[in-house]
Amino acid sequence: QVQLVESGGGLVQAGGSLRLSCAASRGIFSINAMGWYRQAPGKQRELVATITSGGNTNYADSVKGRFTISRDSAKNTVYLQMNSLKPEDTAVYYCNALRIIPTGKVDYWGQGTQVTVSS
Repeated sequence: QVQLVESGGGLVQAGGSLRLSCAASRGIFSINAMGWYRQAPGKQRELVATITSGGNTNYADSVKGRFTISRDSAKNTVYLQMNSLKPEDTAVYYCNALRIIPTGKVDYWGQGTQVTVSS
């Protein structure tokens, strides 16, 4: 079992920055990939960014060039640096951890952290 705890959300003006953190309860070396997803009111949860155990990253088109995902394996933590924030980035951001197992995959989710960008 992997427990994920997010932090770093808050209220920021458009153009500002925030850094989200996601601390895992066990070594993330056992995790195949981690990522950030977000869900705005009335919308489906969507992928924001992912990073694999090999360090490969993937971003949604809407955040490319503004957001950066990174990880610190020694601290079992994944980060999402968000710059040039826009009101449309307002959402609850969720941390995800993915483990590939012989029978399929297992997803773990954090409790979510609110990000609000004012215009």
